[in-house]
Amino acid sequence: MAHDIPGTMIFDGELAHRGLALNRMCFSLNRAEHRAEFLADEEAYLDRYGLTDEQRAAVRNRDVPAMLAAGGNVYYLAKLAGVLGLGVQDLGGLQTGMSTAAFSEHLLDVGRRVRAGEPVAPCQPLPDPALAPHGGGD
Repeated sequence: MAHDIPGTMIFDGELAHRGLALNRMCFSLNRAEHRAEFLADEEAYLDRYGLTDEQRAAVRNRDVPAMLAAGGNVYYLAKLAGVLGLGVQDLGGLQTGMSTAAFSEHLLDVGRRVRAGEPVAPCQPLPDPALAPHGGGD
């Protein structure tokens, strides 16, 4: 089944399967002792969960779009973001290629427009082939 939502990656069964190790690792960060272990030796922690090279590079580089493309679920990635001291608006900025301040201002602008009854254009992410709509042909 083809999905056509421009700029959106569909988290389907294939992507969920691909991201299992990454999402398990992120979920483990719910426990304080695991967060401490991650911060003490990130590479060993990534080894423990068997992340792929693609996932490891994305985590090392704090590359949220690459983590999503590697099967990361945004709800689990939020656990990792918290450990790294990032908030939801930081993640939004990373996903769209905006600074956190610019993304925050965009959200405020959208709120102002909605309250005024004006049309709102979606936030446009940076063009990234890894985030192209999934057409099932890869």
